[in-house]
Amino acid sequence: MYLAQRLRRFREAKDLSQGDIEKRTGLLRCYISRVENGHTVPAIETLEKLCRALEVPMYQLFYDDGESSAGPVSSKNRSPDWASHGTGLRLFTRLRGALSCTSEADRSLLLSMAKMMASTKRKAPH
Repeated sequence: MYLAQRLRRFREAKDLSQGDIEKRTGLLRCYISRVENGHTVPAIETLEKLCRALEVPMYQLFYDDGESSAGPVSSKNRSPDWASHGTGLRLFTRLRGALSCTSEADRSLLLSMAKMMASTKRKAPH
């Protein structure tokens, strides 16, 4: 299952509307809709806001819970998700499997490292 679908399922499982998430995160409802429909890929910081609003640890967005990893149904005017086929799908499937086998402490460590790497300014090559 993909990130957009998982976010929507978590929201619906908690019986929350997109408006409720808007109030909890400060993100516009139309943006939340675009994320849930796969039209926008949110930044890590935005995913953190959404997870806090949904009261779900971020790793669960990527956690392999045994659900099908089949790609999303494509439509004419939508570009394919990076993880819907080929190398991206294989990488995403392996990542989900690996995260499902790690402990809570290790997942927290990985998330912290990813945050540090994302926030580190890279020097331009000479």
